[in-house]
Parts: sequence; structure tokens; C-alpha cells
Amino acid sequence: MTRHGAPAGPGLPAGPGLPARPVLRIGNASGFYGDRFAAVREMLTGGELDVLTGDYLAELTMLILGRDQLKDPGAGYARTFLRQMEEGLGLAHERGVRIVANAGGLNPAGLAEALRALAEKLGLPTRIAHVEGDRLPPRDGVLTSNAYLGGAGIAACLAAGADVVVTGRVTDAALVTGPAQWHFGWGPEEYDRLAGAVVAGHVLECGTQATGGNYAFFAGHDPALFRRPGFPLAELHADGSAVITKHAGTGGLVDVGTVTAQLLYETAGARYPGPDVTARLDTVRLGQEGPDRVRIHGVTGEAPPPALKVGLNRLGGFRNEVVFVLTGLDVEAKARLVREQIEDALADSRPADLRWETVRTDREDAATEETASALLRLVVRDPDPEAVGRTLTGAAIELALASYPGFHVTAPPGRGAPYGVFTTAYVPAGDVPHTAVLPDGTRQEIPAPVRTLDLAAVPDPELPEPLAHGPVTRAPLGRIAGARSGDKGGDANVGVWVRTDEEWRWLAHALTVEAFRELLPETADLPVVRHVLPHLRAVNFTIAGLLGDGVASQSRFDPQAKALGEWLRARHLAIPEVLL
Repeated sequence: MTRHGAPAGPGLPAGPGLPARPVLRIGNASGFYGDRFAAVREMLTGGELDVLTGDYLAELTMLILGRDQLKDPGAGYARTFLRQMEEGLGLAHERGVRIVANAGGLNPAGLAEALRALAEKLGLPTRIAHVEGDRLPPRDGVLTSNAYLGGAGIAACLAAGADVVVTGRVTDAALVTGPAQWHFGWGPEEYDRLAGAVVAGHVLECGTQATGGNYAFFAGHDPALFRRPGFPLAELHADGSAVITKHAGTGGLVDVGTVTAQLLYETAGARYPGPDVTARLDTVRLGQEGPDRVRIHGVTGEAPPPALKVGLNRLGGFRNEVVFVLTGLDVEAKARLVREQIEDALADSRPADLRWETVRTDREDAATEETASALLRLVVRDPDPEAVGRTLTGAAIELALASYPGFHVTAPPGRGAPYGVFTTAYVPAGDVPHTAVLPDGTRQEIPAPVRTLDLAAVPDPELPEPLAHGPVTRAPLGRIAGARSGDKGGDANVGVWVRTDEEWRWLAHALTVEAFRELLPETADLPVVRHVLPHLRAVNFTIAGLLGDGVASQSRFDPQAKALGEWLRARHLAIPEVLL
């Protein structure tokens, strides 16, 4: 396969002297820092590709990289990516595939330099470029501060002939919008085309979540299908439409359900704002084009907002936990005794935040000791590491022979560990120095958008006609509905969808905010907003504050709300029998 680009259009010029092709095949090989190491090789050798992307950054990842850089100023990037490139650079060169990844983290220049040294060692003429400017000046108490950039810097690097482009904190979808702008020559105000690329990028960004990973309806298929899902790719067209698929012969599944699930992941309402464009999720249409082929079309876009989102990570203090095992009879009395003993022991040095949670995993007349046991979880936080370290562990260990019958813990209590707090802010796009550092070292400044849109909520569309009344049965919501949930800082979202028009006529009216709060009592006192997306037969709920200070603070049993949707699917409500 040969390299290719597109003729210069109203936007950035394409790769020099390379013939245009109508379809740009973009694959993904990483959904997070720590994803399947072999995926780079699998994607480069498993079928035809033009661009291979990798998403390595998340809110928690930035905190991890920030702590790495405190120990070593030359660190701050995803070292896994560099190891993957020991083989990946040669494979990409042989096949003419360009590589675009946000693995640069807090130090894209450092990663680019390391890649140049690796290419020289391997004897490869690989041209390396990087994008920087996202890292903002430090603020008091803030460990990392990064603006979310768009894809124009990536496009500029590719137009200058880069074979590999590494970035810092760009939006996940920018890994697709950048190559698309370069290949098709789109201008910055071709909003519908850009919005289509954003939607395709959002589907690809989490890797195998688009190909059957974490899929609500996996149990309805052959289990072997989901043992090792292949990574996804998008066949992107010049009009912004795309087909989501995967390499032939790989595991997993690509259907309207798997794509719908990923479209609802970590999104909110009809408008999906980003630095390149505001994509209208209420215009997305999906169609099954063939086995493992889903077409995305009809997406419309609007101007981007005037400000860029900024992710801020700071160290919030220190955290520790102890999990007590309560076996057999009198579980509540055992929990009460050990709580009172621990709190008495900590009376003179009580941590700033101390939380107890009893998890009733026990069964009556259980056949095994494990199923006869409940868990009592103690989580403590404090600015002082000593308050959650030796003080706590001493109090817990000293009770080993002096507390409830059967006293033991799941693991010996250890030293406290630092935890992070994630917050967001916004800065004018023009205040962020979005810079493409080209393969020859030239620095190209990327201008901020000329036109912007002050975002307002889109009114929910008219609901479908309700399903006719008939007999109902109490059953789990998941008998007919799929769900996927996730986190955005301290907030969570749960997207719920169904597969037929009849199911949608019921869901749209039955799963209201009030019903949602009743099904998930944990959300009862929190702000909950419902967004309706009829083309996807979906409702998307955002729950403000459910996750406290974000995943790094570990303030909840499921700190990223990954299983919140599955809890919702397991809850019972009255469902029309005609749908079951």
C-alpha cells in the first residue's frame, strides 16, 4: 500500500505529490494508557489502513503523568507507546501508514525526540512531528493544567510530510479530525464534514468498546465472539460520513448497538462541543450496511464554542482504606462494634474525611464461607499522610484479637497514598498557543477559530406517540434496554437505548428523571438532567456530583461510574408484556 493524501482544498494542503483517494481508513490501537499492547501490531498487519491512531490520555492519566514528571522532568509521556513503536515504526513504514497518537501527554517534545532516536537506531527514515501548546502555566496547587486542542495542528504536521505525529492533550476525536482535515482538505468552517469526523472519532476513541467490548447485549451472542474483540476502524468519506468496521477475521462485533453504546459514552445533550466544531448528536443516523459494518451519516455541525476546556489536576491529600470481613450471624452488630472501636481509637487524630459502607454480599445458610460474608469498607482522607497511614493501620491492627468474632480484613492495611482532584475551567481559544512543530523543526502557529458559537441547550424533540396500554410485568430494564455509563470529572452519565421503534415509544415516556431517581436511589438528591436522542432511540442522563472530586479521589465504590448503567439495567420496573 502506498501513502496518499488529498489535493489542496480550502483548508490545509495534503501530503506533497500524493494521489487522492475517496476513502480515508483510520484505525485505532489504544483506548487508554495500558490497553492491549499487541494492538498496534494487530492493526498494522491485519488489513489495509491509511492512519493508525492511539488514545492514551484520560483525566486520571494526566495526574499519573504529572506525578511521574515530579520524579523525572524528562518523563510525562506514555512510555508504553514508545515501546510499541520499536516494532510499529518499521511496520508502518513498510505499509505506508501514518501514526497519530496523543501519547505525548505532558511532554510531547520529549516523546518526539525519543522517537527520532528510536527511528535512527532502527535505520528508518521516519519523519516525526509533534503538537504542543496545550499545557498552560502552573497555578497554585495545580499539578497539571491542559487545554483540549483540536485537530488542526495534527493536520499541519501531516501536510508537512510527517509519518508520526504525537500530541499532548487534544480531544480524543481530534485524532480523527486532524487526519481528515489533511486528507480531504477541509476548511475550518466545513462544520458538517468536521462534525461527521468528530462522531467517527468518538466511536473509535475507546478502542474495543465499539467492537463488542463492555457491550450490554453480549449474552445474546456466541460467547467466543467477545473473548478478544478486534480494534475498530472508520472508513471516512469526503462528505463526513463514515463506516465503522474492523479488520476481517478479528473477534468482536460491529452493529448498530455497539456503535450506539459508544456514541452515548461520556456525552450529554444534543450539542457535543469541541475545539474544531460543535457536533449535533441529535442528527446522527446509523444504519447496518453489512456484517460488521455500520454507516454513520446525516451529522450536522455548528461553530465551536469560543473557549477551550481545560483539565486541572491537583493533589487533594492522602487516602487509605480497610475492608473488614463480617462472616455469619449478627452482621449489623459486628459492623457497629468495629465502627465504634475504630472511631474511639481515632478520636484524638480523626482524619478529615471518614466514610463507612457495609456491602451485604452474605447469604443465609451459605454453602461457602465466602458467600456467608459481608464487607465493611472504611475509607479515610486527610491532608496529612500520617493521619491516614500509621494512625489508621495501628488502630485496625490492634483490634485483631479484641473485636467481633471472626475478625479479619481482605488485605493488611498499608500506608496512605496520595489522591487527586480533577476540575475543569475554560479559557478563550485565542489565549492558547496551539503549535505544530513540523518534521524539520519549523513551528507553525494554529489560529483560533474566527467564528464561534455561544452554546445554549437544545430543546428536547417531540416524543413519539406512547405505546398503547396493555398488560405489564415487573422485570429488569435490561431485558429490553442497553446502557453504557462513564465519568466526566465529578459527574456521571448513563446512556440508555433500545433496539425497536415500539420499545422506544415506551422508553421515551417511561424512563423519566423521576423514574431514574427511583431506580437509582443514590442519585435522588443530585441534579439529574435527561437528554432525548430519538434517532438513536436513546435517552442520556447526566448526574452532577455523583463522583465527588473525580476518579482520582476514589470517593465512590465504582469511582468512574463504569457499572452504573448495568446497575440501572438490573433494576425492575413495570414493562409492557408485548415488549418482553
